Amino acid sequence: MRIFTAALATETNTFAPICIDRRAFEESLYAPPGQHPATPTLCTAPITVGRRVCAEKGWTLIEGTAAWADPAGLINRQAYESLRDEILDQLKAALPVDAVVLGLHGAMVADGYLDPEGDLLTRIRAIVGPDILVCAELDPHSHLTEKRVAAANFFVVFKEFPHTDFVDRAEDLWRIAIDTLEGRVTPVMSVFDCRMIDVFPTSREPMRSFVDRLMEIERTDVDVLSLSVIHGFMAGDVPEMGTRTIAVTNGKREKGEQLARSLGLDLFSKRGTFMMPWIDEKQAVAQALANPKGPVVIADMWDNPGGGTAGDATVVLEELLARGATNVAIGMIWDPIAVQICMAAGEGAEIPLRFGAKSAPGTGNPVDGIVKVVKLKPNAEMRFGDSIAPFGDAAHIHLNGIDIILSSVRVQSYDPSLFTALDLDPLTRHILVIKSTNHFYAAFSKIASEILYCSAGTPYPNNPATNPYRRARRDIWPMMADPHGTEAA
Repeated sequence: MRIFTAALATETNTFAPICIDRRAFEESLYAPPGQHPATPTLCTAPITVGRRVCAEKGWTLIEGTAAWADPAGLINRQAYESLRDEILDQLKAALPVDAVVLGLHGAMVADGYLDPEGDLLTRIRAIVGPDILVCAELDPHSHLTEKRVAAANFFVVFKEFPHTDFVDRAEDLWRIAIDTLEGRVTPVMSVFDCRMIDVFPTSREPMRSFVDRLMEIERTDVDVLSLSVIHGFMAGDVPEMGTRTIAVTNGKREKGEQLARSLGLDLFSKRGTFMMPWIDEKQAVAQALANPKGPVVIADMWDNPGGGTAGDATVVLEELLARGATNVAIGMIWDPIAVQICMAAGEGAEIPLRFGAKSAPGTGNPVDGIVKVVKLKPNAEMRFGDSIAPFGDAAHIHLNGIDIILSSVRVQSYDPSLFTALDLDPLTRHILVIKSTNHFYAAFSKIASEILYCSAGTPYPNNPATNPYRRARRDIWPMMADPHGTEAA
């Protein structure tokens, strides 16, 4: 067998003021054919798993380009088209192939393309023809368009949020692909539109039990090859935004449709109950200071670069400074200019510095002060499960009893190693402020005495009922109270 694999992924917050060009991909991950590292990133596990699988089977794996950019706003048209055409040209050169196995995210939006993944998959299908297997792994925070469903044989989606299972789901993707190529199964994909948009953390109920139920069905029903939930991405203003369920069965279309529908209506019946409760910055800081045990983690949940924001909001920091809080560490604030200034000053220097809150309204005010440059780290990295997340040149500064990590590459706070990378021991701090909605939970929950979810400022469009959408459909919950009517009540 000859299998072609590649990856092209990012998540587009169409409200974000920061655009993505080709350099953004190169800063996060750009790997030409055969140069992908042994460690997968969030959306490139099909490549690393495919290497092992094809080596074991004695098959030929032809690797195309792998490119990932940390989430932000609109993708530059030339950047998307050049990366797309690069992969398409590699596929043409690889022909004939028996299958195409891809790593995608699913929430890309480019200048001139509301559905880049649909565009890419349609072009791939046109190249390989109707009979060649085309499949992909997706992030659940994506848009499952009709165009994509028509072009692919099946999708496998991360089940967990935080996304701790992207390697496991790549294993599922390859398992189904192998069984298909060797004639044991005929995957049929059924999709149900839940007509809702919500946030579904699997670290708490009711989504924890729902995902466990999906995995139990997969284990016990011989007709079911894979079950997935597309959570949707509320910051992506596109026509087909929303939650969907996917059932991939072994040739049982009617059963798959019934299963996807029943699971989707069950999900809809629990609408509005999934999201963790949050508090504002004043309550979060007060509650953290009142807890005698540390570390208390304050998740600045909506200033999350993983959702496409800048990660430079200072609202929580301003409240901490106003309250005179000390023994606090903040990781991270994105400010490449401030990092550059610190790099020039050198470790140990005390300098006047203005940092943060440059990207957009609703992110607080720039912070001014005399800071000490404690530690500088070129090309800093942190862990994210089995992967590595770079955050570029970074500076650890100290201001009025608060330690702050400044980064030059936007990335959310996945793991406490972001602090240790800059010689800061998070276990010695009473309060840790991080920027992430829920991906932090897997690692930080292991060291936190308490986790506080904080909604501070307005860097992210977090209320679908009032977000200023221009393209998104309005016939879904919560824009409409009950779009399914009595059948799902």
